[in-house]
Amino acid sequence: MASLQRSASSYDSDPQYANIDERKRKRMLSNRESARRSRMRKQKRLQDLVQEVSALQKDNSQISERISVATQCYIEMQSANNVLRAQAMELTERLRSLNSVLQVVEEVGGYAVDIPEIPEPWQLPCPIQPIMASVDMFEYDG
Repeated sequence: MASLQRSASSYDSDPQYANIDERKRKRMLSNRESARRSRMRKQKRLQDLVQEVSALQKDNSQISERISVATQCYIEMQSANNVLRAQAMELTERLRSLNSVLQVVEEVGGYAVDIPEIPEPWQLPCPIQPIMASVDMFEYDG
């Protein structure tokens, strides 16, 4: 027991051991400070990621709204196009019917009537194909 007391008292009085204690204390303080800085960096990174998620969700919502508006416009245009096609077919049938009447008048009455040819289907400069809308066509600058 006396040797333990003597070694403990020599430990306290020996400058070499005091230096070791001081280095341990400094290292412990340095580690604590490093851990604190690491926690702060993690917290900052988390805050940045939360802000980024929020901004991306907002952008996603705006893009979804624009797609919805563009889709609605496309559906309306498609419906209007279908109406116009039906009207074009109806007018073509009326024209055929009138041409038939003109042919009868020409044959029965002996009159020379200029009967126009009916273009099929109205001989458009390009083939009939659906018009595809893109989101860029309906950019909302509001």
